[in-house]
Amino acid sequence: MKILLHACCGPCSLEPVRLLREAGHELAVYFANSNIHPQPEYQHRLDTLRTWADEEGIPVIEGTYDVESWNDTAGQFGANADTRSDRCRACYRLRLEETARYAVAHGFEGLSTTLSVSPYQYTDIIREEVERAAAQQGLQAVFEDFRPHYDEATRRSRALGMYRQNYCGCRYSAVEAAREREERKAERAAQKAAERAAHAEERAAEEAARAQRKAERAAYDKEQARKRAILKALRAKRAEENARQS
Repeated sequence: MKILLHACCGPCSLEPVRLLREAGHELAVYFANSNIHPQPEYQHRLDTLRTWADEEGIPVIEGTYDVESWNDTAGQFGANADTRSDRCRACYRLRLEETARYAVAHGFEGLSTTLSVSPYQYTDIIREEVERAAAQQGLQAVFEDFRPHYDEATRRSRALGMYRQNYCGCRYSAVEAAREREERKAERAAQKAAERAAHAEERAAEEAARAQRKAERAAYDKEQARKRAILKALRAKRAEENARQS
C-alpha cells in the first residue's frame, strides 16, 4: 500500500519506517507539526528528519507551519492539566487532518503516524484521530501501537547521533516537561538522601558493634592479665616456700 506517514520527528520515525517497509508498504513522510514552538526548534527537528530520510531514500514533505491555526484550536486549552488530553486531541486532529488531505490529493491509499511511538502520548486518542482523519478522506487508517519499539528507537537514534528533543513540541508541553524533569530530579535527590541516611544508620550501627567488640576484647584481655598476674604471684610464693623448706 502507498502510505503517507505523518512524522513528529526523526527519532520517532526510525521504527515505524522500518516496520512499515518490512510489511511491504511504499512510504513518504509528511512533516505536519504546527504545534512545535519555537520556530528554530521546528526547523531543527525537520532538518534532523530530512538528514536521516535522505540517507534512507525516503521522501519528506513539509506541511504548513501554521502557528495561528494551532493557537486557535489546540492552543485554546492552555496549560490546564485537566484539559491536557483535550489539547492533545485537538493537536493530533489538526496535524492528521492536514496529512490526510495531502494524502488523498496526491494518490496515497493509507494514513499512518509516528506519534504512537512515544509512551508519553495518548495512544488511544491517536488511534481515534488517525481513523477519523482517514475516514474523512476515504483513506485506509494504518495504525499501530509502536510503543513496544520505543527503547529500540531510542537506542538507534542515539547511535546515529540524532537530535533528541526533551519535550513534545508546543510551548505548554515545554513547561510541563521541564516541571516533570524537576519533579523527577527532586524525587531522585530525596531517594539518594534517604539511602544516605539509611547507610549512615547502618554505618553507625556497625561502628557501635565494632566499639562493643573492642571493649569486650579489652575487658577480656584485662581479665586474662589479672589471672596471669595471680598465677605468677602464686608460683613465686610456692617457689619461695620450697626454697625455705630445702
